[in-house]
Amino acid sequence: MKRIFLTLAIAAIAFTGSFAQTTGSTKQPTAEQRAEKATAALQKKLTLSADQKSKVYAIELDKFKKAGALHNNSSESKKAKKGEHKEIKKATDAKLEQILTPVQKKKWDAMQEKSKEKKAARKASKKAAAAKQ
Repeated sequence: MKRIFLTLAIAAIAFTGSFAQTTGSTKQPTAEQRAEKATAALQKKLTLSADQKSKVYAIELDKFKKAGALHNNSSESKKAKKGEHKEIKKATDAKLEQILTPVQKKKWDAMQEKSKEKKAARKASKKAAAAKQ
């Protein structure tokens, strides 16, 4: 029994040490990487054509470049940045909806609604947790 406990303790220490060394070296993905990931997700969920996929990639790339520039701009207030992020999202969504077919638009709208519900649930749980404190 002592051997098992000792082996598990050594393994836990070894895994903890190796995990601690790898977590500090993560970098933020580039706008191109983010656009590729977002396009791949939409490709999977909406079954985009090759033409649609290239257009979606261009739209997503533009969105992530604008958001990155906005994030790096330290002269604006947090509220102003939040408003600009909303405008970028609205413009991106409008462009995407022009590309999608009616069937894809229905799926897109369902995805957006589900996302809004999740966001509202997170916000409500944060408020409840803050109220308990």
